[in-house]
Amino acid sequence: VQLVESGGGSAQAGGSLRLSCAASGYTYSRYCMAWFRQSSGKEREGVAHIYTGSGNTYYADSVKGRFTISKDNAKNTLYLQKNSLKPEDTAMYYCAAGSVCSSDYRGFPYWGQGTQVTVS
Repeated sequence: VQLVESGGGSAQAGGSLRLSCAASGYTYSRYCMAWFRQSSGKEREGVAHIYTGSGNTYYADSVKGRFTISKDNAKNTLYLQKNSLKPEDTAMYYCAAGSVCSSDYRGFPYWGQGTQVTVS
């Protein structure tokens, strides 16, 4: 399984960014894909996840109403649309995949390399 993130960068507070995660090699038809983030000195935290079988989504309270997770099945690509960015959204963002959805990073066996987002 290979996950490749893109779309990170710098943004002003109040601005927007869209992260992408191109997935390949996953043989299951129903699985969970998620976005996590980790800032310096903090534990990796779940931001949002989506279960491909049902389309059900989950958002951390800190991003609810500002971030939107979606998946393009034809392109096998996961997205995270981030609006109304805040400086506290600054972190390394990671894409993850696994068979069960969870907000705990330890439940995901497959990870991308991460993409840095800086909000000032």
